Amino acid sequence: MSNRYVPDPDKDLVLDTSTMKALSHPLRVQIVGILRRYGPATATTLAQRLGINTGATSYHLRQLAAYGLIVEDEAQGNARDRWWKAAHQRTYLKSSDFRSDETTAYLTAIAEVHAANLRLAAQEAPTLSDEWRNAGAMNDYWLLLTPEQTAAMLEDLYEVVSRYRSHEDVDGAPETARRVTVQLEAFRSPGDEE
Repeated sequence: MSNRYVPDPDKDLVLDTSTMKALSHPLRVQIVGILRRYGPATATTLAQRLGINTGATSYHLRQLAAYGLIVEDEAQGNARDRWWKAAHQRTYLKSSDFRSDETTAYLTAIAEVHAANLRLAAQEAPTLSDEWRNAGAMNDYWLLLTPEQTAAMLEDLYEVVSRYRSHEDVDGAPETARRVTVQLEAFRSPGDEE
């Protein structure tokens, strides 16, 4: 089986039509990402991080909870503050589901979040040390490939990423280690003629 689709049923979510619909808003994608990356948070904490009001955050949290994408973290909650955590570690989309309106909306939300991450990284680049600036990259490559070659290239790239994913243990990480975002997109060039 490909490295790209190896969901763990106890930890990961394979999207269906309803969960894709719930994640078709960029703020919801961001909320789930923040909860996965940084752990449980309140609506107030998330609102501050996202730069939106708590009412909007609470609305999106309720929507995510209704679809089982987040759950209340009762270990941290109290009578005044509700803490939320991600219900799954990762999200998977089967390529056979790519022909629905829900998929288009979900993928558009993902693209918006990825574009926002790139913008923030570009804005922060001048504040980074030379070591971190030289370690990063924002490149695109125009390749002439068949669908089979594209899939094979992605498998090779997923294999490389998988080797580094095994080093996700924060407690055992070197002191100089920081979170690094690897956004991997490969798609037929939009507007390219048949």
